[in-house]
Amino acid sequence: MASAIKVDEIKKNKSRNKKFKPLLYLGLAPLFIILGLFAYYPAANGLTRAFYDWRFFEPSKFIGLENFRTMLTDDMWWESFQHIFMVFIAATTIMWALPLLAVEMLISIRNQRTQYILRTLLLFPLAFPIIVTIYMWGFIYHPNRGLLNTALQAVGLDSLAQNWLGDPKTALYSLLFISFPWIASLPFFVFLTGLQNIGTEVFEAAALDGCSRMKRFLVIDMPLLGRQFRLLFFLATISVLQFGITAQVLTAGGPDNATMFPILRILGVAFNGGDWGYAATLSSTLFILTFSISSVILLISKGEKQNVRSL
Repeated sequence: MASAIKVDEIKKNKSRNKKFKPLLYLGLAPLFIILGLFAYYPAANGLTRAFYDWRFFEPSKFIGLENFRTMLTDDMWWESFQHIFMVFIAATTIMWALPLLAVEMLISIRNQRTQYILRTLLLFPLAFPIIVTIYMWGFIYHPNRGLLNTALQAVGLDSLAQNWLGDPKTALYSLLFISFPWIASLPFFVFLTGLQNIGTEVFEAAALDGCSRMKRFLVIDMPLLGRQFRLLFFLATISVLQFGITAQVLTAGGPDNATMFPILRILGVAFNGGDWGYAATLSSTLFILTFSISSVILLISKGEKQNVRSL
């Protein structure tokens, strides 16, 4: 009898929750209006302008697919995606490996106070503005007064000193090395949160079973971080496709287009070349590519659950 009453109460609560709540939607209206004006409308307008010879304050001529034909023969545009691929490989391997290693070492410290202090010190650089970090590394790479070349010369390795950002062979790798060892980063925070949410009882049970630290990392930690890896992979895909701020500040896409990225190509076509229609074509293509890849990743990961019993 009591269980039947509880079932009725649950059904009543569900029916109440399903009722239309106009005040809730009214409160969300300003948010969607702002998103519509500053996010959805620019995206839709860009897709439309891609088919025009877009001119500001002048009549724009409809040219159909001409901008897209130009894009197919734009060597600089397609070369920029090769650089994006290299950034993506680095961002999903070594830029994850070192933060994960740091997290594993951090959670192995049993003293909670010491762990908290070290965690704060490792995450503190995240408070620095990114532009400050970029300019700091620009000073490190300076060919004449840079810290890197000065240090190499001080230990007798003068032959290794060079113009790191001015040489096409080293410029891209130098940009990838910025913020080394990448500890103060989003992957570190995501891995730390994921391992802290596992629960100490899992680690204690593994220790009682005689599980070594390396075996625990491979058999327990890595599988239970599956969701975190999928989240980071999704975010890396979006951020890498929009990568370019660092290159814009330090190299402007040079030397010899060695650090050219899609975003920089779009900005160059728009602001330097004044071809806004073609820039809209490139930006629309990048948007569609980002949206498509992100959707595929979300569809693949949808419904996946961690099988803890199989560990």
